[in-house]
Amino acid sequence: MSVTFARGFRAAGVTAGMKPSGRPDLGLLVADESHSAAGLFTTNAFAAAPVRLSRHRVSRGRGRAVLVNSGQANAGTGLSGDSDAEHSTAAVAELLGIEPDEVLACSTGVIGEPLHMDQLLAALPGLAGALSPEGGESFAEAIMTTDTVPKQAQAERGPYRIGGCAKGVGMIAPDLHLATMLVFVTTDAPIPPPELRTLAAEVLEPKFESLTVDGCTSTNDTVLVFASGAAGGDLVLPGTSLWEDVSAALEEVGTSLLLQLAADAEGAGHVVLVEVSGAESASEARMVAKAVADSLLVKTAVSGGDPNPGRILQAVGSSGASFLPQLVDAFIGDVQVIAGGEIPPAYLDAGQAQARAAVREREVVIAISVGNGPGNGRALGVDLSCDYVKINAEYST
Repeated sequence: MSVTFARGFRAAGVTAGMKPSGRPDLGLLVADESHSAAGLFTTNAFAAAPVRLSRHRVSRGRGRAVLVNSGQANAGTGLSGDSDAEHSTAAVAELLGIEPDEVLACSTGVIGEPLHMDQLLAALPGLAGALSPEGGESFAEAIMTTDTVPKQAQAERGPYRIGGCAKGVGMIAPDLHLATMLVFVTTDAPIPPPELRTLAAEVLEPKFESLTVDGCTSTNDTVLVFASGAAGGDLVLPGTSLWEDVSAALEEVGTSLLLQLAADAEGAGHVVLVEVSGAESASEARMVAKAVADSLLVKTAVSGGDPNPGRILQAVGSSGASFLPQLVDAFIGDVQVIAGGEIPPAYLDAGQAQARAAVREREVVIAISVGNGPGNGRALGVDLSCDYVKINAEYST
């Protein structure tokens, strides 16, 4: 499984010495031909220098390469951070023989720490020389920070392949208008830039917006999608069977990466899936789902194996969504823990043991109905453990 599973892409990852740990820390992904690119980016007002650069360059629908460093976020670094992002991508462009505007950038690591430019620039010739269709694995390893495993996925539908990789296990509550979430998806389908933007917005944006680890929107969150067109054939356009093939493969890859991100969340022992139905609209349903998944009280209850429906009730009520409290029902697994806005006697009498068993599963499903409306939504979160506090308390050192 690899980001280079799609034809027409090469990648590599090396150790440039930018991380104190000495682990791989610099990756490069390149499309052999210029075709299409699209991006989704954080809406954090302190968006990092590479986010600002990539957002501007990809707005024209083009992009052939992305340089990714781990160790320094290049956020909160002012004009010097912008200069470093531009300088590093220009150096890559020169090595590849392409225009600087075709090179995007992503960074992840400690906010406020500038890029270690001497090490980065010295490593670029070796990085470019190592590019190969088999380099997806080394690229996925080089972009990791506190991740414990690389996150990769691939799918094939009809004549097309889609590959992807991601990193991120903390500071994830993406607000992609849409440590950091970075996602890279590639396809060999011939998709024009406007249609690739549509696919990213319709398939990937709602998926990754549903993920929340700690309620913190990073300065660096980025999702980039590249189409090489290497599969050839007719252009992929809406309303065709080819469009359905690409959409299905993109959905499969996005779902796999999303679940891998949640499963590797910092210190997490449980993945929490919150599904909401019956809201006035899909956006209202998502408000409720995110409120429950983000709730520190719900997170700590799950971490401790305590079903505690009162915490779910509180989170739903403070979500800001419009509903009648007397219409709210909620289940943990198969156990009803809220009925008509109240904690039912059946739960208090006999249901607690079953709910306690359900909340101790690796994946905890909380299903909530807030009325009879057409709106459905979901959020994918995790519990909050002592390990999360330890990891983040020690992160910058």
